[in-house]
Amino acid sequence: MISSMTAFARRQENTPFGTVQWEIRSVNQRFLDLNFRLPEAMRHLEMPLRELIRKKLARGKCDISLRLTVDKGSADQLAVNADLVDTLVKTYADVASQLGNHDHLSTMQVMQWPGVLEEPEADEKSRDKVVQDCFGQAVDDLIKARHREGEAMKNVVLERVTGIRDQLEIIKEAFPEIQQSQKDRILDRFNELSLEVDSDRLEQELVFLAQKSDIAEEVDRLETHLTEIDRILGKGGQVGRRLDFLMQELNREANTIGSKSISKTTTAASVEMKVLIEQMREQIQNLE
Repeated sequence: MISSMTAFARRQENTPFGTVQWEIRSVNQRFLDLNFRLPEAMRHLEMPLRELIRKKLARGKCDISLRLTVDKGSADQLAVNADLVDTLVKTYADVASQLGNHDHLSTMQVMQWPGVLEEPEADEKSRDKVVQDCFGQAVDDLIKARHREGEAMKNVVLERVTGIRDQLEIIKEAFPEIQQSQKDRILDRFNELSLEVDSDRLEQELVFLAQKSDIAEEVDRLETHLTEIDRILGKGGQVGRRLDFLMQELNREANTIGSKSISKTTTAASVEMKVLIEQMREQIQNLE
């Protein structure tokens, strides 16, 4: 299946300890670039979360944020680290005595000190598991969104492939007539000037001109590249880099056809093909 690198996913879960909400925004990038924004209490999960998403995504710049809202009722489950409180109060009293101060720590200051309020270990593990499971679901949602976007882009690219094939048919149908018209113009010019024509030399010049303006090889290569695009899109998977390379090759052949053009028909077809190729390239830049 084809995947876009542009997508968005949000997953929210209501849990016994509060609300967990993940948001993932993904845009195109040559490689996989992950940017996590986590609450300080969840920082220890960043590495396992990175490993999880690396197994599922290959390319794209992902901005990932976690919003964790703790229910008031869950505060009843918090435990007080009594040893830390005793140490904190005694240390504060000693320092205050040495400085000649007589103020005291407030209850709020003590409670806000890191480590004073602790979550039971079992609850912490349970919370971490819920957060990770919710993240996995958010990543799956993102992948589904990338698949939907990728399929839409695939259809756009295939439409442009059909458009290029139509232009190639126009060129192939018109080219014999174009060559004959070019030959007739040369002969008419000789007749207008009343010049004696060396038939052998004239034939050589006409052959040289035909070779110089011959675009059969370019047409064949374009058709080969278009067939390869069909194959790659049909196979699916990570197609972006291969298709981007083919866009360069398509553009090269279309430019050559334009430079060899000896008629308005081939010039117009060349221009139209380059427009279609550019439209494909813009879409392919977003494919994984």
